[in-house]
Amino acid sequence: MIEASVFKSNDIRGVVAGGERPGEWDEAGAARIGQAWADLADPAWRATVVVGRDMRVSGEAISRAFIAGLRSRGVDVLDSGLSSTDQLWFASGSLDLAGVQFTASHNPADYNGIKFCRPGAAPVEPAFLRAVAERALQLEADQSPLGEPTGDLAQVDTLPGYVAHLHSLVDTAGLRHLTVVVDAGNGMAGHTVRAVFDGVDVDLVGLYLDLDGSFPNHQPNPLEPENLVDAQRAVREHGADLGLVFDGDADRCFIIDERGEVITPSVVTALIAASELGREPGATIVVNSVTSGTVEQVVTELGGRVVTSLVGHTHVKALMAAEHAIFGGEHSAHYYFRDFWGADTGMLAALHVLALLGRSDQPMSALVTDYQRVSNSGELNSTVADQAATIERVAAAFAGKGSIERVDGLTVRGLDAEQRPWWFNLRASNTEPLLRLNVEAATDEMMAAIRDDVLDLVRTPAPTPEGA
Repeated sequence: MIEASVFKSNDIRGVVAGGERPGEWDEAGAARIGQAWADLADPAWRATVVVGRDMRVSGEAISRAFIAGLRSRGVDVLDSGLSSTDQLWFASGSLDLAGVQFTASHNPADYNGIKFCRPGAAPVEPAFLRAVAERALQLEADQSPLGEPTGDLAQVDTLPGYVAHLHSLVDTAGLRHLTVVVDAGNGMAGHTVRAVFDGVDVDLVGLYLDLDGSFPNHQPNPLEPENLVDAQRAVREHGADLGLVFDGDADRCFIIDERGEVITPSVVTALIAASELGREPGATIVVNSVTSGTVEQVVTELGGRVVTSLVGHTHVKALMAAEHAIFGGEHSAHYYFRDFWGADTGMLAALHVLALLGRSDQPMSALVTDYQRVSNSGELNSTVADQAATIERVAAAFAGKGSIERVDGLTVRGLDAEQRPWWFNLRASNTEPLLRLNVEAATDEMMAAIRDDVLDLVRTPAPTPEGA
């Protein structure tokens, strides 16, 4: 079983049917997606695929079904088993094979999904995903037998190579001793962090490192402030120098300073961008359309160049490749590195921050002071039934208060009473029935006023027309 709703703009994501729980797809549907991928993949990279999965309860069965679909079409499979998403990107890049990762990232436990890449961890085109969706739904309707496997299946352990590659990119020798809190949220960072930190001079304070796809402690979504509280508390209690909070598949990482305060991803982007420009002056940095303007200021001051992408990993990766960019950062704490095949990796970003801190005599809060130039709301999510109508209601309310852009959702830009710029962006999620709001202004007061005005419009039900 597979429903059209699981096919998103950048990947596949949906509730997995299980027991008496209805869902949007199941193992049979995963097999059809595997067949559809094999039917449509470029012959140049169709022969062998590397497949990984995260720790979700449905992961082993549903990935096994997908692999059966591939093999029924004669595709050879290297099964890397439990892998963080960036570990799968490493496998694709280092082996020069197309890759498939089973994960629903930060979604609740009953979800699962698929992320795809071409050889070299390159993103697949949206048109290819649409074609896979159409083909899979056609195969589902036809209900033809799956067929016997003719492709080979082998197991591969990519963790040692992944760890070695990360350490080849960041020199962690000679750092001052640090105490680091790591909250894996029972997700895939619990699979990778011990191996990555082995040999680094840190005291590791681990929170929820055991893999558990039921997420018994908190949801694996660091964008929600309640999921950062445990790490913030642990940083303060242990007198830690740094806190790292990963999402479920460990391709995102949030940074917490020694005071237990969250450092916004835009500030982290500026910090790493400055470091990367130090080793390659004039390089290009990719940001997305809701990244803080501070990043462009910092990059320009250092002689670098900024290019702006639409939100979403497939868009950023494509632009990273087209511009030969050295680094990219998104507001959602996805960080992309040219030396990591242009792909996103939370763990490599964490190592960069750890190394910068370990070579500094300053605390983390002081290290980022120059990059905290504005007030930013962070990403605020609202569940909304009619996303398009709500966006139009907000646009109408702000007509005449600033310029309006429609490049990636709704962006409104204006000036405060002292002619200092502010902006907000309101866009629909690619994977969930949410509207995502980001606000930036020169002062906390202005940011809060705009934030509250927009949220009031978004979260207050639209008036019912008379006579309805």
